Amino acid sequence: MSYELTIEPLGQTLEVEDDQTILDAALRAGIWLPHACCHGLCATCKVQVVDGEVDHGEASSFALMDFERDEGKALACCARLQSDLVIEAEIEEEPDAESIPVRDFAGTVRRLEDLTPTIKGVFIELDEPIHFQAGQYINLEIEGGACSRAFSLASPPSCGREVELNVRIVAGGRGTTWVHQQLQVGDRVKLSGPYGRFFVRKSAPEGLLFMAGGSGLSSPRAMILDLLEAGDARPITLVYGQRSRAELYYHDDFLALAERHSNFRYVPALSDEPMQSDWQGFRGFVHEAARSHFDGDFRGVKAYLCGPPLMIDACITTLMQGRLFERDIFTEKFFSAADVQQVRSPLFKRI
Repeated sequence: MSYELTIEPLGQTLEVEDDQTILDAALRAGIWLPHACCHGLCATCKVQVVDGEVDHGEASSFALMDFERDEGKALACCARLQSDLVIEAEIEEEPDAESIPVRDFAGTVRRLEDLTPTIKGVFIELDEPIHFQAGQYINLEIEGGACSRAFSLASPPSCGREVELNVRIVAGGRGTTWVHQQLQVGDRVKLSGPYGRFFVRKSAPEGLLFMAGGSGLSSPRAMILDLLEAGDARPITLVYGQRSRAELYYHDDFLALAERHSNFRYVPALSDEPMQSDWQGFRGFVHEAARSHFDGDFRGVKAYLCGPPLMIDACITTLMQGRLFERDIFTEKFFSAADVQQVRSPLFKRI
């Protein structure tokens, strides 16, 4: 059984398969709807049901409260059609965004690399290349399709045949534990993508500031490599934070890139490195390192932030204090159910 979904204000109608979510149907048709976590936790994908009935699925009561359900709100990532449906969604026009339909891909794990004690590099050769914008992510099937988890693409679009994922193990995390402890070289895997609205606004003339923490380096790395491959001449700065030197991965690669490209600056920051170590770089958090490097004045840049919610919120506050406006800040947050309270910053409306 299938139903028809009409998305306003676009006026587009598409067929939705039985048990397919609103979000999945839209993305596979090349229609972007606002979304972030894809697990009913963050409320980014909230839409208004104008006509028809839905099953709300696993939407959390925090992200979609009872009174909102009564008012006809739904989370596109969880809601499934129970009749023909008309929805209204807030869709912003982005001139630099590509409309790339989500597709399913299969591939073989060619290499696994311990990038740090907690982050593993997963290199997958796909049966056919995936087209994506640097900064986007894929959903990887876990345990033979029992569930899926989202991982950013750490490789640039030019490497669409062999993609790289950087996976940090999370205590009790089903997907990351499977990747770290069970996934083997030679295994066949399935994934879908690309997903996400995190990409470089290449038509903008401003310099570029990337701020990342932990495995949040994945998307900025892909974006920076893509820009440098294309010969982009704008000033590009990466401020990357970890707790200790042992967790600082691709450090030497970024130093080498800074040597080869005069427009690229790399600012590593360690927040918990032992004082007796020989670390000569910045000691502190990402937002502190950025403030120091830019002397507290961020005017004239577009900022791209990627990492855990608390890091993102601290960076947003610092950037705004440094005279950068909301329109010049773009974010991608990594969060779990434990982070739900942190998802929406009081200073910033975009996820």
